[in-house]
Amino acid sequence: MKPLDPRLLRYAHAARGYLALTVALGLLTGGLVVAQALLLAHALGSAVAGGASPAAVAPLVGWLVAVVAARTVVAGVQERYAHRAATRAVAELRERVVAHAAATGPRRSPDHDGAALVTLATRGLEALEPYFVRYLPQLVLAATLTPATLLVALRLDWVSFAVLAGTLPLVPVFMWLVGVMTQGRSARGLAAMERLGSQVLDLLAGLPTLRAFGRERGPEARVRALGDAHRRATAGTLRIAFLSGMVLELLTTLSVAVVAVGVGLRLVHGGMDLVTGLAVLVLAPEVYAPLRQVGAQFHASTDGVAAADRAFAVLDAPLPPRGRVTAPDLARGAVEVHGLGVRARTGWAPAGVDLTLRPGRVVALVGPSGAGKTTTVEAVLGLLAPDAGAVRLVAADGTSVDVADVDPATYWRQVTWLPQRPVLEPGTLDALLGSPAPAERDRAAARTGLDAVVAGLPDGWATVLGAGGSGLSVGQRQRLALTRALLRPTAVVVLDEPTAHLDAAGERVVLDTLDALREAGSAVLLVAHRPSLVARADDVVAVADAGADAVPVGAP
Repeated sequence: MKPLDPRLLRYAHAARGYLALTVALGLLTGGLVVAQALLLAHALGSAVAGGASPAAVAPLVGWLVAVVAARTVVAGVQERYAHRAATRAVAELRERVVAHAAATGPRRSPDHDGAALVTLATRGLEALEPYFVRYLPQLVLAATLTPATLLVALRLDWVSFAVLAGTLPLVPVFMWLVGVMTQGRSARGLAAMERLGSQVLDLLAGLPTLRAFGRERGPEARVRALGDAHRRATAGTLRIAFLSGMVLELLTTLSVAVVAVGVGLRLVHGGMDLVTGLAVLVLAPEVYAPLRQVGAQFHASTDGVAAADRAFAVLDAPLPPRGRVTAPDLARGAVEVHGLGVRARTGWAPAGVDLTLRPGRVVALVGPSGAGKTTTVEAVLGLLAPDAGAVRLVAADGTSVDVADVDPATYWRQVTWLPQRPVLEPGTLDALLGSPAPAERDRAAARTGLDAVVAGLPDGWATVLGAGGSGLSVGQRQRLALTRALLRPTAVVVLDEPTAHLDAAGERVVLDTLDALREAGSAVLLVAHRPSLVARADDVVAVADAGADAVPVGAP
């Protein structure tokens, strides 16, 4: 990312007002710095060289105290609004990244998989705070305060100005060299953190399976190796930060020393008056201070800059086209899939799927793992565009429209999707079910067996669950999701392996739920492995993959 990337202002509106405020405060700070230097020089010059009395110097001292107090207030205002703007900008970027990823669908870039996006949207973007709080204000000061102090130095003493102007470019040149060195390290550090986050997220998701097979300690070495890689990347960036900070301090100190020696020699030989010399000596460090701080704070912001680059890459990715046609009423229509094919790494998965979802019928998708059953579901839901064939929504009068041309909101309102891991927000059991009428709720819970679960909870329906249904077992969460599907019957219901985490009793619950959904007139699409589920379906569709050279039905 550039020192001030225009994309930051485009995607984070909170940064615009903060940047304008920072520029205004930077200009004010520049004026206060110049005023402080001149007041201090005149006060000391009057007292030392002019022999002025304390009473004569008192007004200058009073103004000097006021200027110092004003600088303190400006710095406090800057700090306060910097934290506020950083919080808002990070929240806005996070919201945009999540919304864009959701709109992109499951077939996004491999560099932006789910776990990497979780890491980017949480710890990654949090690192932007030092950029807003420390780096950006110093960058603005470098663009305002440094030129202002240089112009004042030129007005006071052209020799000192020549020294300052000659040595000043060395600072940004050195900063550029440091930036080239650290850019790759910061990107590698963020990549290491994303790999570590992805591994830990996958490990936590699959921990029950690993424990069931006694392999819970199997990934230990891999996680430790990723943690060590992240630690080494972070330590390498810190080493460069300390080294570059020392060199920057040395460079600016020597430059100020050269100015001081020249001023001192001319004061001794009478070539400069004391007031001018003191003013130049006070201003000289202020010329380098913003650039020095930019270099020092650059390292604190590199992780955030790298995360922002990744966020911009996500946001700049093109979105799939969204339709505008209103979806037909599927309670009296159908969903037809013709020759559906999706390209995979080694060929097609699925290859040439044909099925029809009609009200009151259950269609089961069967096939080996990796054949494309879940991909078929995603295509039916309109979450990804097939590479071959089509998914069409058919109205009661026989007219049809491609799902890609339909407004997703009007389609998804008619669909209930129960994935293998149901998405449950924090809240009470009753709120998660939509706070239905107690009698209706109890009937649905009795069919899914959720009533027995609630009876064992001390707070009953008022029991508060955490994120993801924390507080319930995997099977109990599945019962909760099935109950919600019964309470909110829609024209189309999609169940992705609903018995994956259930025992025999839970399997009977799913079978009863299928019967209830069929009776309610829903068209049910079921991804099934267990024979009992397949036997309960009205239609069974075998899903198979194909090699890269195969051309599925419907391929362009």
